[in-house]
Amino acid sequence: MGLNRIFDEINSKASVDKESIFKIADSIKNANLKDEKVLRQLIRDVSKIANKNVPKELEDKLVEQIKQDGVPKNIGDLF
Repeated sequence: MGLNRIFDEINSKASVDKESIFKIADSIKNANLKDEKVLRQLIRDVSKIANKNVPKELEDKLVEQIKQDGVPKNIGDLF
């Protein structure tokens, strides 16, 4: 699957444009993913561009899981 097709697929399923994806990816590059404040901001940024509400309980679970195990290769494994 080509990169443009992947972006088209993401956009069709979550209405997230390529620029937003690159912005989030850029913010992750040098981020300290063991820092709870950084993780919470990242989760909020992603939920905002995806137009999805992340309840506090889920945010807490995601933060703890990422702090302990890192970011999984398959983000779907977080849920």
